[in-house]
Parts: sequence; structure tokens; C-alpha cells
Amino acid sequence: MNAAERRLARDPNLAAVLREADGVLAAATGHTVSRRTFLKLAGLAGGGLTLGFNLSATSAAQGASAAGELEFNAFLKISPDGSILIYNKNPEVGQGIKTAFPMIVAEELDADWNDVRVEQSPINEALYGRQAAGGSRSIPGAWNQLREAGATARAMLVRAAADTWGVAVAECRTAASVVTHEASGRRLSYGELAAAAAALPVPDVASLTLKSRSDYRLLGQRISGVDNEQIVTGQPLFGIDTQLPGMLYACYIKCPATGGRVRAANLDEIRALPGVLDAFVIEGNDVMTELMPGLAIVGESTWATQKARASLRVDWDESTASKDSWTDLVRQATALADQPGSATLRDDGDVTRAFEAAAQTVEAFYSYPFLSHAPLEPQNCTAWYRDGALEIWAPSQTPQRALQSVASAVAIPVEKITLHQTRIGGGFGRRLINDYVCEVAAIATRVGAPVKLQWSREDDMAHDFCRPAGFHAMQAALDKAGRLTAWQDHFITFTYDGQAPVPGGDARGEIFPMGLVDNLRMTQSMLPLGTPTGAWRAPRSNGFAFPLQSFCHELAVAAGRDHLEFLLEVVGEPRWLEDGNDGALHTGRAAAVIRLAAERAGWGRPLPAGRALGLAFYFSHAGHFAEVADVSVDKNRKLTVHKVTVAGDVGPIVNRSGAESQCQGAVVDGLSTLLGLQITMENGRVQESNFHQYPLLRMPNAPVVDVHFIESDFAPTGLGEPALPPLAPAVCNAIFTATGHRIRMLPLSKEGFHV
Repeated sequence: MNAAERRLARDPNLAAVLREADGVLAAATGHTVSRRTFLKLAGLAGGGLTLGFNLSATSAAQGASAAGELEFNAFLKISPDGSILIYNKNPEVGQGIKTAFPMIVAEELDADWNDVRVEQSPINEALYGRQAAGGSRSIPGAWNQLREAGATARAMLVRAAADTWGVAVAECRTAASVVTHEASGRRLSYGELAAAAAALPVPDVASLTLKSRSDYRLLGQRISGVDNEQIVTGQPLFGIDTQLPGMLYACYIKCPATGGRVRAANLDEIRALPGVLDAFVIEGNDVMTELMPGLAIVGESTWATQKARASLRVDWDESTASKDSWTDLVRQATALADQPGSATLRDDGDVTRAFEAAAQTVEAFYSYPFLSHAPLEPQNCTAWYRDGALEIWAPSQTPQRALQSVASAVAIPVEKITLHQTRIGGGFGRRLINDYVCEVAAIATRVGAPVKLQWSREDDMAHDFCRPAGFHAMQAALDKAGRLTAWQDHFITFTYDGQAPVPGGDARGEIFPMGLVDNLRMTQSMLPLGTPTGAWRAPRSNGFAFPLQSFCHELAVAAGRDHLEFLLEVVGEPRWLEDGNDGALHTGRAAAVIRLAAERAGWGRPLPAGRALGLAFYFSHAGHFAEVADVSVDKNRKLTVHKVTVAGDVGPIVNRSGAESQCQGAVVDGLSTLLGLQITMENGRVQESNFHQYPLLRMPNAPVVDVHFIESDFAPTGLGEPALPPLAPAVCNAIFTATGHRIRMLPLSKEGFHV
């Protein structure tokens, strides 16, 4: 008897409840009506204007009237009552994209924001193209296409108004969801024009006139998040909130050391416990990012499964499991530091000769630890398997990848899997990986009823895909004038297979000061690792910025020069580091944010003893950011970060409120990480289990964060990640100036600093 049969035996009304839910969900999700037909009918229902538009990188905007039937990637509807529905296609993970995407459409539409209603779109790659949240890629990836979508609708509405009045299109203007004929003062609302506009052909994208930044009325304003009211009133938006009729609950237990398998367990004893419906072993497919071996407990409540778990006894086969030891990894890396790197990643100029000619050389060894993502909403997911099909409710950053992972893990065709995107209570890169989605899918195929998998905080810490640690053995050469003439970095990272670095531990892209120093060499060595790793907020840059920008400050001090002057000299004259690539570092933009941060922070002003300013710059995810930290340290190494001044250039700002919040959050996240966060492993087991051992920054210790933007006319870039990397070196540089103590190892708590 499976779990569903056990539950049915206890509750004879459940079958009727499930049949009722089946009918409701079929009507809502397209099991009896296709998604395409459902969307078409939704457009026809109000007799308004329904537009679909192609958001692929190479295609022109493509639309359909309410009577048309075209596949589309985003969806816009204007109803006769004047309401405007805009679907947000990408996951909302706290970065504000559910507000920003519709704002871009509404700007080009010239819509009154008060008329706009936003809903999360279905997950369907054929209709929507890329649907993911990661790498600060959402806005740059969809910017032009979303603008074209709004402009297409606006052009059709204007044409409908001009035809109605018998005037030229050029004589009409739009604003606040209204078309006006300037000469006569006649006005028609978008709702009044919707039916007529729906009958018109969709204009070619080449005929559209997109707004310039000077014409924006909505973009750049501070707009409250579209879900804010629901969040503060406790409405069910997140994956953890999912409730379905007759739902069961599950936990999934994996070996504490990655790669271990279940040899034996007291399953009969667990099945007999109150509220438990079933317990069983899942062999998995041994893919770390999909379905590792484990044991599931299914019950009538999360409490029942977690309580039963406390009585679980498992004999783990750890013959192929991770044996990682942080202590041993540090020892190995330290030994490697004095040796040449095993591979050369970049070799510019003549580094050896530059060192021979140097008036002064400086060297240092820096390290940073493994980190947990620690989202406040632990991993969770709900799935329902019936009639050979699987339906999933997932807080995933990569829902389309989740479909592929689930298909691989449980051998169900992708076309038989439907995934509903929920709001996400924190991801920071953790939910790019869909192991928890695969786990609940495997459980659901066994129980025959809707089931929610809920990880505990301890699960989240033990089975994270950590930010990989790193080590940098650096040397630099200075000439008689204190100018940087050569830079050498031996980067020590980790590998699973001996061939490539672990995810999040590679050294690719523009790494400071590549392209800025004529004589530069970067080499790499790799240590074997069994602990899962992955992207963490601002992958690679979150680690590299600390040693590289701290060492830059060391060089300025060694040269007896002002750090601001020295850093600007290294950046050099305005130029693109890669000609023709406006996503590359531009030294002029870099210098501008460095100067702005220094100016706004009052660089050079006198400060009392024990208090100092620290500066750092970093370029990542196409964003140029500089930060100045105002720090004081007392004789007991109590650290106070009074204020952090942030200056960034990410092109035009979409939602100023969201942009400022992202920068503030990045500073707080960066400071929290800098102070006391680290993940250590011994015998393959993560030693930290909860927030008492992984102490997040508390509100009373958060600094004032003063944010400034240079709104350039370059294409916009993301903001979720690039404001974080400069924080650690800015604070550490300030600590040195205030105390004379150089920080070369994180977190600060390892050297006695505290808040």
C-alpha cells in the first residue's frame, strides 16, 4: 500500500476532494484546455486588445489581435475598462524583476501605472524564450524586446485613434493611457480604443520609434513592488506557501557526506510512527544537481515527518562519499602558494623582466572561505503525479532547466511536466540548481497525491552548493615613481575531475587588473574537492574583489601614495578593454564611479584616531561600482561600519526604489559575509548547521548606505550582483588605515574583529 492508499484508508472523503481539485486545476492550468487556447480565450473574454510579442534576441516583435492565434513569449492585454495586464515572465527572487519588466513595457506603452496589473507568466520556453533569474541578466537580456512590445501596442492604439478621428498619426500624442489629438484636444482612453486597435495589423518593428532616456516618464521613478502589499499582509506567494487539497508532506534525508548511499535503515519502525504514511529509499541518478541517493519520509504534516526523522537510524555506505577537510585544504593551498601555478591563464608583456627592473616589489597571500547561500526560505517544492503527468509548484531561479532536470531524474518526458513559478524567498544563486525539485518529483511518483517537500535549515546548510573558497598568492612590481609595472597572481582553486575548476571557482572574464597592466601573469592550481559548489551572488567576483582590491591598496601604501590617485592611475585613460563590446569594462566609466564615490564620501577629510575611509572598485556582470566604507575600530577590535557610499554605472535606472534596494542589500549581504560567515568541512561533512554557527548581520549593526548612480546612455545592466564585490575590500582597506592591521584572510571574526 503506497502513501496515497494509506491516506485514503484513513480519510474516505479524500477521493472526492482529489477529484474536485483535479477538475479545478484542469480548468486553471490547461489539462483539458491547452495553454495556447486558454491564453487566446483570456484575450477574447473582455473584447479588448491582446498582444503577444516575440522576445528572442534576433526576432522582430510579433503580435496578434484578439482574434489571432500566434505563439508568443510575453503577453499584454488592454481591456475595455482601461485595465492593462502585463505578464512578468522571469522568476521574482527579491531582485524586483516582477515590477521592473512591466515598467519597461508600460513606459513604451505610455501607460498610467495605476492602470497596470501584473501577473506571473506560465513557464514555457517555446512561448517565452529564456525564463531565469541569475547573473544579473534579466534586464539586459529583455530590455529592447520589452520596449518593442510596449511600443507596438502604443503604435496600434495611436493608429486606431487617428483612424477614428480621420487625422494623421503624427498629430496624435500619448500619455497616461490616453491618446490625444493635439490640434482639437480630442481624447480617447486606451480602453476605449482597445477593440479598434485589436483589428489592426501589427506594425513592423522597424517602424517603431522607441523613447530616448530624456523622454522617460515612468522609468527612473521610485515604484513600490507589485507584490509588496501581499507580502506584508502574509498572502501566499512563495513556494513554501503552496497548499493543495489532500496534500501530503515529505522530508528527504541524504548522507551528510556527499555521495554516500543508504545501506540500511529502520524503515518499518518509521512507517509505524504517528502521522507517517510511508518511508522509502530513493536510489537517485547520482547527479549532484539532480537526484542524489537518499531516504524519503511521507506524512500527514511537516511536523510528523520531521519528528519521525529524529527517530531515523541510517547505515550509510560512504565508500565513495566526500572526505573533504577544510583544515587539510588550507594546508595544501598554503604549500602550493610558493610554487608556480600548474596552468597559465594569462601572460601579458614580459613579467619576469619587469620584476627584475622593479624599484620595489610587494607580495601577499590572501584567502577566503566557502560560503552558504542561506536563503531565509529553505528549499521546498510541491509536486503532483497523476495519469503519467507531473505538475510542479517550484520557487526555482531556473524553471526551464528544472523541467529538464526532472525529466532526467525521474524519466518522465518534458512534455508531460508542467511547472508553476512561485515567488522565491531568497536564492542568491542557490536556486539555479534544482535538486530539491527533482527530489519531490521522485517522491511524488511514489505517493499518488500532491506532496510538498520541505527542507529544514540544517538540510539547507548541509546540502548547499557552496561558494567555493579561494587562495591568491600575489606579487607586484613598482617603479621609482611608485607606479605599478607588473602584477602576478597564482590562483588556487578546486576541481571535481582534475580537468576544470568547480562551478563558481573558475577565473574567467575580466579580472582586475587584466588589461590595465602591461606586464601581467595569472596562473592557476587546482585541489581535488568532493563538496558541491555553485554560483553565489556575483560569482567569482564575490571572491576575487577582496584579494585583488586589497592588494591594490597594499601597493598604494607601499608606494607612499594616496589610494584614490593610485587606483585611478591603474585604471588609466578612458577606453573599452574590448573594442566593440559594450558589456566589457570601460575605464572611463570605472574612473567616473571611483571619483563619484570618493567625492560623496568626503575622501581626504580629517577623521579622529581609529576611524578611516576605505575605497574599492570592481567591475562585474557589466556593472561598474565603487564603494567607500567609513569605519572605526576600538582597542578591543570592535568594528563599526558607520556608512558605505556606493557609486554605480549600470546605464539607465528602471526602478529607482528597486535599484537602491539592491545596492543596500548588496552592502548588507557583503558586510554580513565579511564579518563572520564561513563553511568548513571535516570528513566530508559541513560543520555549520544553523544560524548560531553562521551568524548573519543583525539590523542594529547595519550601516547607512548612500547610493548614487551615473545614468549613462549605455544599455542597462543588472543590479542584483555587481554592488556586492567592492564591499569587503573597502572595509578591509579602511581597517588597515585606521589600525595598521592588514586583513588577508576572511572572515574578520577569525582575527578577533566583531561588531
